[in-house]
Formats: sequence, structure tokens, C-alpha cells
Amino acid sequence: MQPCIEHFLADVWAKLATIYKQESKRINALNDQSRLQAGIFNYLKVTWHKGQGSYGTILLDVYEPLDWSDSAYRIEAGAYIEEFTEAVYIEELFNALCVKMEQVFQSFQYGTRFFDYYCQVVLEFEHNREMLHYQKKLLNQQKLALTKQELATFIDTKVMAELPARPSDNDEFFFAQHLVNPHFFQQRAEEIEPLISRLQDKHHANQQRLERWNYYYTRALEQWAEVHFLTHYFEQTEAYTKEWMLTTATTPQQIAQEKLDFFLYSALKIGQQDPITCQKYLELAKQLGSQRAAMYLQAGSGRYESRRQSNVFRGQANDILQTITIHIIVEEEKAYQEALHYIMELLQAGFPKGYKLLLKSKVKHYLPVKGLAKSKLHQFFANCCTYPSLFPLLADYAQTAMEAYAWYQDVEPSEKSAMPGTYAVFGLGLYSDAYFPLVQSYMALVDTEHQSVQNAYAEAFLEAHGLTAELMPVCIAILLAANESAKPLKGLDLREQDCIRALVDELAKKEDYERAFVLYRIFGRANKVAQRLKRETSPIKEELEQLLQWMDT
Repeated sequence: MQPCIEHFLADVWAKLATIYKQESKRINALNDQSRLQAGIFNYLKVTWHKGQGSYGTILLDVYEPLDWSDSAYRIEAGAYIEEFTEAVYIEELFNALCVKMEQVFQSFQYGTRFFDYYCQVVLEFEHNREMLHYQKKLLNQQKLALTKQELATFIDTKVMAELPARPSDNDEFFFAQHLVNPHFFQQRAEEIEPLISRLQDKHHANQQRLERWNYYYTRALEQWAEVHFLTHYFEQTEAYTKEWMLTTATTPQQIAQEKLDFFLYSALKIGQQDPITCQKYLELAKQLGSQRAAMYLQAGSGRYESRRQSNVFRGQANDILQTITIHIIVEEEKAYQEALHYIMELLQAGFPKGYKLLLKSKVKHYLPVKGLAKSKLHQFFANCCTYPSLFPLLADYAQTAMEAYAWYQDVEPSEKSAMPGTYAVFGLGLYSDAYFPLVQSYMALVDTEHQSVQNAYAEAFLEAHGLTAELMPVCIAILLAANESAKPLKGLDLREQDCIRALVDELAKKEDYERAFVLYRIFGRANKVAQRLKRETSPIKEELEQLLQWMDT
């Protein structure tokens, strides 16, 4: 071995041994490692470039570096660097690095859970104004076999077993990663889909766990698509926005059909949570000559009526992209009636309720509710609300569309996100007292943790109807559906005795925290009620004393 190689490795190993020793102490202290994680470390990258020092800098990455970060450890190289005059010396350096790393990797000197079952070793070395790149994947066959064994047991006892058996959240993260790992599964939909669906079914009653599992497997599929598929046929032109350009050398004949099929499957699964990425992937698959991708983009899966047309409206639907397109040809009640029937029939057949609507209409109406996005979806339902004879149909639509923990896709996920049925319910509640029970049903269903557009509805509702004793139940339902960011209502002066009595009667049925929240929305601070109490006489005084007591608890 050349002396320069020995000196280089000595510098690297002195630093690396210190790092590994510190990390070993940390890992051995962990008590929540997943049973599906053979170990933590699976990457080592050694880089030398000239830099600004006399002999350049050696960089050590013990985790695979991200494009936007630099967490490498730095070592000032010595005079031995000048001896790397030939590329063959650099190749010998890489081989020696792999031998040294293999010895440590196959041993347990840092603990049994330190290394994963594989380790990627990378060397980058600047030579003659060119960065030479070498890489090798080390494999611990014993650990791989044990991980496969653990995975099989996990599937039997935690995934396929009947409830109450279910995986921990930590195990599910690694399970999702294993699903797209060819060491454990063949990348075929028929092998992976039953496992994904099984966990979705298990978490059906636990929305938080369901959302996390959906995130884990869609992120794993996306990583597979970008690392193991797209990079073979496309060049990434923009890392942040993930734009891809087909390489000139790629021809449809070069693409493995099995991989393309799994890429399409991944696109559709991702699309259930992220239709935008799904569309992007399908367009890339179309560039690769996939007729199925072209069909999905054009007409969806084929399970739904993709087109409907009359002399007053034209409709088009794509369940894969989760879009519905409505063209109002003649601005009249019949056109909106037929469009509503088309949308309702799609939803009743199972079309995604959180769809995005594309509208072509000459009329632009919006509901008088602050904070609602002025989207095409909002415009469509506000236009429908101008025809009172459509109200019963709008109510039927709302009952069909409403679903907790789902949101329309008319806006990017934000404070303007709205549960399916929102615009129809809001309009009906403002324009007709016949639909107050529907408003109450909506408010009881809405997810107050992830939606805030209902916060401003109370103000619009009171502007439309005022506040009477008869309206108190629906008003309280609206107030309770707001989230913690909601502010006290402006301009509300509760003076009438029958209203105050109705407020006390309704709040008596609620929990303490609900009473306090409603009273905060109506009166603001408790001292306002206390000051008014000094001026009032019986029987209003007794009612206010009860309200003040609830505000203080």
C-alpha cells in the first residue's frame, strides 16, 4: 500500500472512530428502536477537494447528505495529498477504504444495532480538475436474514392479525420503507397493495394513525419513484421543484414493463393523497410511451361517467386526477341543476369527495363569508344559491359530500381549506331557515383542528338572520365549531331577556370548556359581563351571574 494511502486512511479513521464511538453511546442508550430497523448507520462518504487550505480538506458524511444541507465533518489533509499523482492511487485508496470499512461493518464493536444490514461506501476525489467518483454497497448477509425473519413475524402478528393487534407508529415508518425495498418485496402491486390496504383498514377508526400511515407509504413510494425509476430515464432539471427532463438516449423499448407498471401503481396510490404529484408522474410515464398513463390523464380509471353533455351544460370527470370540469353553456337554473345531478351521481358512485372543480361560467357570485377562497368551486355553489328552487338539491348534495377529515382541493392546504359540502351548507344556512338543521350537522362534523373557514360564518349568519331565542341552538353550534384562533364577535349586543335565557338554557347542556368558549365568542372578556352585571336588575341579573360563573370556571 502506498504511504499516501496509509496516511489518508489514518486521518479519516482517527476522526471516524471518534464519531462512531460517540454515536455508539447515543444509540445504546435508545430504548425505542424499531424491531424492523437492523441498525442506524448505512452510509459513509469520504470526499477530498483542494479547497482553501495548503493540502485541501477531507469531508466525512456519515449520513447521506441532503441537497440543501452540509453536515460533513472536516479534516485538514496533510502533505501526503501531493503524492496522489495518478488516478490508480485513488482507486487503490477506495479499495483500501472499503476493506477497512468492511471489517468494522461486519463486526459488532459498536453494538448490534449500530450498523444497518447494508452500508454504502462512497469516495469522491478531486483529480486534474475532475471529481472522481467511486461507490460500493456492503452487505451483512446475517443481518439481512434476521431482518427478513423479523419482518415476516411482524406481518403475521401485527399487520395480518386481527385487531386489537396493530403496529407501533415507529414500526410502521420502517415497514413502509421495506415495502419498496427489493431485498424484502418484489415491486409489484399485487404483493404490496394487500399490506397497505390492511393497515388502512386497521386504522379506519383512528384518523390520526390513518393519516400517518398514508403519509409513510406515499412518501416511501415517492422516494422509490424518484430514486429507483425516474433517474434511469430522466434528468432532474430543478431539484427543489422536482422537474424532470427525458434523456435523449431513452426509448420506450428500453423500459422494463414491470418497473413501469409499479411506477403507475405508485402514481395512483400517491394520487389518493396528492393528485398533483400523481398527474406529474402520469405525464412522465406518458413520455415513456405508456398508453395506460395517457388514458388515465384523459378519462381517469374508467370506473365513472367521464363525460356528460346537454344543450345547457357540459361535464367531465377524472377520478385519478380528482377533478370535475363544469362548463355552463346557458346561464339558467336548468344548467346548474343538471351539473349538480352529475356531480352528485359521481359522488354517490364513489368519486373522491375532496375533488377540485374547474368551472367555465360567465356569472361570478360568492358567499358573504370572510376568509372563503374565491375559487371556481366556491363560485359554482354560490351561483347555484341564486336559484331557490335548487336548495333541496343543494341540501342533498351537501349530505352526500360532507365527510370529516376530507377537504376540497380548490386551494392549496391552508387556512382556506374547506370540508366537502362547505359552500353548499354555508349558502343554504344564509339564505333559508329551512336548512338550519343541516348547518348544525355540518358544524358537529367539521374538523376544528385542521379547518378554520367556519370561524367567520357566525358573523355572516348573524348578519343574515340576527339573534333570537329561537336561533340560539344553531348559533351555539356555529360558535362551537370554530377553532381556537377565532376572535370574539364584533357588534353583538345581547340585550333581550329571552335571548339571554335561551343562551343559559342551551349552555346548561354543554361541557364547561364549551360554555367558556361560546361565552368568549359572544362577550369577549369576563370583566365586560361583570361590569354589565352591576347595572342590571332581576331577572337578567341572575342569568348574567350564571354566565359569569361559567366564564370563570
